[in-house]
Amino acid sequence: MKTDINVEVERLAADPRITDYDFWRSLKNVNNEIFHIANNNEPIPFDMIRWRAILKQARMKRGRA
Repeated sequence: MKTDINVEVERLAADPRITDYDFWRSLKNVNNEIFHIANNNEPIPFDMIRWRAILKQARMKRGRA
């Protein structure tokens, strides 16, 4: 699983079609969705946690935190 995350991080961070704003907006959307799910006391899907980690790491790899 860790290898899959690293591969996806590398791929996204190197993709020139994805802007820094795209990373920021996607991460904000995922965080908002996780917040709403948690607020309703529902289980948070593991894929959402995984994508949040991928987006955070790809954004940091680009030099924006």
